Amino acid sequence: MGVGDVSKRILLGRKLRSTQLGETLLPKRIALPVFASDALSSVAYAPEEVFIMLSAAGVAAYAWSWKIGLLVALVMLTVVASYRQNVHAYPSGGGDYEVATVNLGPNAGVTVASALLVDYVLTVAVSISSGVQNARAALTFMSGHEALWACLLVLLLAALNLRGVRESGTFFAIPTYGFMLGIMGMAAYGLFRALSGTLPNVESADLHLVPAPGYEGTISQAAMVFLLARAFSSGCAALTGVEAISNGVPAFRKPKSRNAATTLLLLALIAVTMLMSIILLAYNMGLKYVDPSDLDRLRQPDGSPLPAGYVQHTVIAQIARAVFDNFTPGFYFVIAMTGIILVLAANTAFNGFPVLGSILARDGYLPRQLASRGDRLAYSNGILILAFMAIALIVAFDAQVTKLIQLYIVGVFVSFNLSQLGMIRHWTRHLKTETDPATRRRMMRSRAINTFGLGMTAVVFVVVLLTKFLAGAWIAILAMGSFFLIMRGIRRHYDNVGRELLVEADDQVLPTRVHAIVLVSKVHKPTMRALAYAKATRPNVLEAVLVDTDSASTSRILEEWDERRIDVPLKVLYSPYREVIRPIVDYVRSIRDANPRGVVAVYIPEYVVGRWWEQLLHNQTALRLKGRLLFTPGVMVTSVPYQLRSSVLAKQRAERSVNQVRAGDVRAGQVLRDTRPDRKRSGDLH
Repeated sequence: MGVGDVSKRILLGRKLRSTQLGETLLPKRIALPVFASDALSSVAYAPEEVFIMLSAAGVAAYAWSWKIGLLVALVMLTVVASYRQNVHAYPSGGGDYEVATVNLGPNAGVTVASALLVDYVLTVAVSISSGVQNARAALTFMSGHEALWACLLVLLLAALNLRGVRESGTFFAIPTYGFMLGIMGMAAYGLFRALSGTLPNVESADLHLVPAPGYEGTISQAAMVFLLARAFSSGCAALTGVEAISNGVPAFRKPKSRNAATTLLLLALIAVTMLMSIILLAYNMGLKYVDPSDLDRLRQPDGSPLPAGYVQHTVIAQIARAVFDNFTPGFYFVIAMTGIILVLAANTAFNGFPVLGSILARDGYLPRQLASRGDRLAYSNGILILAFMAIALIVAFDAQVTKLIQLYIVGVFVSFNLSQLGMIRHWTRHLKTETDPATRRRMMRSRAINTFGLGMTAVVFVVVLLTKFLAGAWIAILAMGSFFLIMRGIRRHYDNVGRELLVEADDQVLPTRVHAIVLVSKVHKPTMRALAYAKATRPNVLEAVLVDTDSASTSRILEEWDERRIDVPLKVLYSPYREVIRPIVDYVRSIRDANPRGVVAVYIPEYVVGRWWEQLLHNQTALRLKGRLLFTPGVMVTSVPYQLRSSVLAKQRAERSVNQVRAGDVRAGQVLRDTRPDRKRSGDLH
């Protein structure tokens, strides 16, 4: 086993057989943290965005915070109720993409897929960046290096997911449940202290908040409505990740649809409870929170500016520090779990993006390599592509959540709307043929839920688009359009190739003649082997071809050819400019032009070596020549290998890798029990 294989096994673990796929399916207790961690963790930054937007109008606008929270909760419950219909109707894992494609057509499906792919990338970038910012409150060495740490965490998540969904799910379950316990415990203890009259204020409660320019004095009704709409659209970041469960239904244990629907309901109830708890605690504890790039709007109680180097801690950090002012371990537990869950929330995208990518690849909209599972039965190519794009975003925006959040949620509401419209058509189509009264009532109820969901998400989408477009949402829309055009172009390419490869009547007609040529550089064993192989194919014409780049060398080869009485004619191609490839290509084309219905077979002797650096010293001309001849119609190129002694080293390495039996391999089904040395493996070539 080579160094690369050893490193891969250490990083990813032993390979899994295809028959072990069922072992990676998730029970509900693991599926909840795997697929819902994004939506659950968004309660850590969604309230922050609500308070940031409302802060523009001063402290008085914070009175709207809990009302906006209730409206966001209503939208979330509506969307979850709609998606419960989706997972029952389409349990194959296509999610919104499948719903839109089947009911609205391919263009709608590709539109949804483009939106989801962009949103998955943003999920990773936003979650990781927010996690680093929260962790910075306790780990001060991260300050100033947030983008670097975020990129390292993305790579760590990618490595964990390459090991397989079950192992990564088990790893993520503990911190996700720890986050739920921390936030719920903080909310419960905060409620107890509020009822007992001992609830303290947060650290920013004594600060003075200056309204943003344009919001001083009396605010017009239109300006206030627009401000509330911006706050609501930012709070809707809490809805991201809801669609991941509908895309991940195949990863659930049976009954898949029922388990996925139950997980969706649990997600909604937990997320709404946590969201409202944080907003209510923040409001009642006197929170003052502004955009981190606009800290000059916060003043000390006497009106003087904040001291240099002032750090505005996150909403959860301020609440936890105040609520647990008499129990420091509680504060550190909440901060630790929040930081970890925000990092691990990106795992939702690492599960959804590769699965969606595999479905798109199967349908011909993405490269087919994305449909292949890796050694650990994960869609490795999709995981790596997602990691690369997320890192690019983090570096471009310097891991600043406030900037990244403006690109967020536009895509997810595009998929929400098209999915609900598709489900309405789905139920309408089935109602035309269904006659059972009970089934018809169930379908009509589902259609009513999806109709209400469409109305709700359509209104939210308009609000999000109007309030976020100029703030950065246009970048996300541009990315969606680019994905759409790329996927349509890939599908068009695959369709064209498929039409070209259709078997026609004249494809079975034999060529009129086969003109074989063997390329000669010296009279040695590789040349003799290539001549012997070419003779064995019994072509109509067989000749050897030598390019004359040095007259003295050519004369010696001709003399040796005659001395050995080789019964194949040797043709010399004159090359005044010492080129090798061009004269051969021109000669082959001339043969082909003289007989368009014939075939020209070119045999190229090649060395087989055992060391990587030896490959650099041999076969370079052959590689370039093959590259040119492959584009010539009617030309067949055959490499005739000749194994040098060093190739034995490569063969021995391969045999050791195949024959090595490790502890547990027989039990795991990696090797056959019959390991007698006299039984050759079917993969041996020599």
